[in-house]
Amino acid sequence: MTDSAASSPPGSPTFAIFQEPEDWRPKTPPPHTDSYTLQDGRELELRLVGQNPLWGHMLWNAGRILARYIEENPSVVQGKTVLELGAGAGLPGVVAGIAGAEKVVITDFPDPDLITNIRHNLTLMPAGSGAAEGYAWGKEQDHLLAHLPSGHGDRFDVVLMADLLFNHKEHPSMVRTLKRLLRVGTGRAYVFFTPHRTWLYHEDLNFFSRVKAEGGEVKELGTWKMKEMFIEDKGDPELKSSVFGFEVRWPEGWTPQEDHGEPEYVEGKWKLRYDVLEDKKETRGIGRPTKEDV
Repeated sequence: MTDSAASSPPGSPTFAIFQEPEDWRPKTPPPHTDSYTLQDGRELELRLVGQNPLWGHMLWNAGRILARYIEENPSVVQGKTVLELGAGAGLPGVVAGIAGAEKVVITDFPDPDLITNIRHNLTLMPAGSGAAEGYAWGKEQDHLLAHLPSGHGDRFDVVLMADLLFNHKEHPSMVRTLKRLLRVGTGRAYVFFTPHRTWLYHEDLNFFSRVKAEGGEVKELGTWKMKEMFIEDKGDPELKSSVFGFEVRWPEGWTPQEDHGEPEYVEGKWKLRYDVLEDKKETRGIGRPTKEDV
């Protein structure tokens, strides 16, 4: 660069050649809406962020089916405290509020755009029944517990999880969250998902093996069919169009085990080194999971 170019003030013809054109970087799409029809015919218009690397800009099939499950089984949330994780637009949480939950805390990663968007959708719920908070799975949870009504202790009655299991590296954090925040005995977590990457279906299901390894119980609720979301992606169309629903609970008398590391896949078994049975002094092995196992 010549001395004259280096000393040219911004706005001069010489300086302008080093500036990015206004349309050089693609603009973030504006927020948009997607709809969900309640069983009574009312239409919910949910706002979603325009784009998000955490996929919070989409209304996922598992979220729609979990919302429908709540509508068809309102007793699972009526009069209860509910926590939704990785909510995106927060459809299941919103429907839980409409179905009669006492308090619903809808969370997603603490990204300002995501949380502001969830707060916008709270207006679809009965006044005062919902709250939106940023939350990173397995981290500090006091700000979530602050929303619990007096007399409800320090755990939620219900946890909602829709289409989160594809994030395999976060399974330990998800289980840790359930260990800390789901009520023991009467509490239930509803985990609904589609194996969008069908060749990794077994890895999705490993979440439930982790729950079992921690002493939790898993119950299959059903399978629902939906239109594929990513038709162009490879994989088994049958699996890609399926939503699987499971119920997770910590049985009465359960106490959390301390976290001591990650399981290792050894000789066809998931070996959890920290899961030592006191009565037998042996490490419990969890087999490589299939849908039949859970």
